[in-house]
Amino acid sequence: MDPVTVSVIVDLPREQVFDYLQDIANHPEFTDHYLSDWRLTRIDSVGRGAGARFRVKAPPPAGRFAWGDVTFVEVDRPHRIVEVGRTGKANRVRTVGVYELAPAASGTTRVQFTVQTEPATLSDRLLESLGARSWVRRQNARAMRRLRTILERGDESGRRVTVAGG
Repeated sequence: MDPVTVSVIVDLPREQVFDYLQDIANHPEFTDHYLSDWRLTRIDSVGRGAGARFRVKAPPPAGRFAWGDVTFVEVDRPHRIVEVGRTGKANRVRTVGVYELAPAASGTTRVQFTVQTEPATLSDRLLESLGARSWVRRQNARAMRRLRTILERGDESGRRVTVAGG
């Protein structure tokens, strides 16, 4: 799937937004409308190497292979976080997500999230062609709006994710 990019302006300093995003245990708060059953892949949920596994609430037929995982491979304070992962049947679809934070007017922060998938087989590409791009754009746009609300209001919409089996 070609890259899908969404962005939002958050009325907080970039460092504060970055501190929230670099802790993967916070991500279920703004993505739980389409990602559920989060489990950390290591005890330390902050920074490079932090990762999680989750269930994707995708519509059929993609929902048949609903598990995915991501790991932070680049954490460049306070500019950028890169996560790589796998999803789909037998975890053969590679995913790359990039959070880019840039200063905006009056001390605000522009948060831009870009996600891209690399299907491994023809059947994976065909499955993605059935509307995955628009679905991913809608879900991530909503996640960015929820992120803004949580950060600006200081809301917490759920409990923090834990380590698998813990």
